[in-house]
Amino acid sequence: MENTGEGVNSWLVMFTALLGGFVVVLGLLKKANEWYYESKLGEKRLSLPPGDMGWPFIGNMWSFLRAFKSNDPESFINGFVKRFGRIGMYKAFMFGNPTIMVTIPETCRQVLMDDEKFKPGWPQSTVELIGRKSFVALSVYLEFIEENVVSTLERWSNMGEIEFLTQLRKLTFRIVMHIFISKGGESVMDALEEVYTTLNYGVRAMAINLPGFAYYRALKSRKRLVEIFLSVVNERRAVRVRDGPPAKKDMLDNLLDVKDENDRKLNDEEIIDTLIMYLNAGHESSGHITMWATVLLQEHPDMFQKAKAEQEQIVKNRSSMQKGLRLKEIKQMDYLNKVIDETLRLISFSLVVFREAKKDVSMNGYIIPMGWKVEVWLRNVHRDPEVYPNPNKFDPSRWDVGAETEF
Repeated sequence: MENTGEGVNSWLVMFTALLGGFVVVLGLLKKANEWYYESKLGEKRLSLPPGDMGWPFIGNMWSFLRAFKSNDPESFINGFVKRFGRIGMYKAFMFGNPTIMVTIPETCRQVLMDDEKFKPGWPQSTVELIGRKSFVALSVYLEFIEENVVSTLERWSNMGEIEFLTQLRKLTFRIVMHIFISKGGESVMDALEEVYTTLNYGVRAMAINLPGFAYYRALKSRKRLVEIFLSVVNERRAVRVRDGPPAKKDMLDNLLDVKDENDRKLNDEEIIDTLIMYLNAGHESSGHITMWATVLLQEHPDMFQKAKAEQEQIVKNRSSMQKGLRLKEIKQMDYLNKVIDETLRLISFSLVVFREAKKDVSMNGYIIPMGWKVEVWLRNVHRDPEVYPNPNKFDPSRWDVGAETEF
């Protein structure tokens, strides 16, 4: 019995030691990012804002993705607020980089408006998939857009039940692509839409180039997308050589003609990266925001009737000679613009803007080190009850003249 007791004690000691060692290793791993990146800063590290930088390589991405796949996306930033207070700045490790997250109107405004201290700082996955040349370098297509929207609505009315977002994305994709390459055929449009959809899934993913990951599939799609665009560019050049410059130019024509201050024309890479960037910016956001504005108006019939009455009055005021929508009429859509602004606030489709510090920046008593990424958390501002009372309520009247809004 004595030996049995000693054996149990030995196992207990071993188990405790192993458990203690495991806890120590976890603690060391949890601090690895901070040690690696902050040790390079010297004394400046003492002026960093509070926060944590998560696990090696992965950083805070697990908790970020977990929050945004849950019913409470705000829990990610709220976790920092609960631990460190509402100070508006937190250190983290996001998308493979040491990062300062800014989350209140004052800090967001400063980062967005001070181009001497901050530059675009998109994640590696976004830069590689959208294109490195796209972040350097509209005409009004009102008639074309109106015709396509009207004809599409008529077609939907005869289709029975439809998957609304899918159909909206097809509509916005074709509008944007017409603005870019107006002479592209249906086969080109179909191929571009299919390949682009796969690429878009990887734009904000972690840059893990291994089979099974979104970024891996997106890179393959980007290669195919570049091939399609390159064939379009080459064909357009050949037509211009044969027929001369077109009387009516689309975006591709303008990109082929534009020159920088040194009289240098854009090369193929710059043209294609610019097309992909604007495709991403104009297509996804337009489709999703249109869907949500429709859903929210459907949920608030009184607001829908007010928006509808405004449109009917604008049409009623037209002269009998006018055909189609005019830009001046869009400017008269006061209530509809408030609906759109409130939809953008509530949905926050672009939840964060990526910047990078060009130099050491002092802000709110803390330092943002040169080269560190800075994430402007628009979603947190839009859902902050101290900025927007009752932030989860859809209320276009927030945007009335004289309404109290900090940001």
